Amino acid sequence: MGGWKKTMQKQDEFLARRPGIIGEDQFRQYAVLIPLLDTPEGIFLLFEKRSDKLRRQPGEICFPGGKLEQGETFCECAVRETVEELLVKPQQIQIFGPGDIYISPFNLIVHSYLGVIKEYQNTFSTDEVAEIIRIPLDFFRNQQPAHYESRLINEPPEDFPYEWIPGGENYPWAKGTYDIYFYRYENQIIWGMTAYVVRSAVKLMDEYHLFPPHEQMQ
Repeated sequence: MGGWKKTMQKQDEFLARRPGIIGEDQFRQYAVLIPLLDTPEGIFLLFEKRSDKLRRQPGEICFPGGKLEQGETFCECAVRETVEELLVKPQQIQIFGPGDIYISPFNLIVHSYLGVIKEYQNTFSTDEVAEIIRIPLDFFRNQQPAHYESRLINEPPEDFPYEWIPGGENYPWAKGTYDIYFYRYENQIIWGMTAYVVRSAVKLMDEYHLFPPHEQMQ
């Protein structure tokens, strides 16, 4: 009976498990904070323009965030990176909860978190950030992003064993597409991965009534 009970316990654990992502170990894991500011003019999303001194994606508009470090959770990563990039204290950040997970077709997974930064004084690290950008939340509620379809092409390596698969070099590879989104606010362009995260986050905020239009946080 003991072995049967153990088997049933393992089956219950399996039933309750959180499914993993096959091949996840091949993806780079990042976390970002979607910062919100409560102002007399309403709720704003806070973005960063990346410094031109950075090696990767200089000059692009993004949220504070970075690569997951060993031993930390994704939420801790998002908070740590925000503290480093915006020069705020951890206690100034109030996390509301997780956003959706963005999986890039280019071996990248981004975990997002929604939160408000209290008493923010427009500070930022000039090592990583060129400027900060505030955009009203209602702009994203009322503006659908432009989108353009990009094709994904399968290119096997030169030593690929075509003789192992039906059809060989004439195998009918599946074809895919990838939508690239753009938001234009005044002279600022939010696009790509950041636009995906914004679009998803605004839907979540409306679905869960986190920040009703024209209503400020108490």
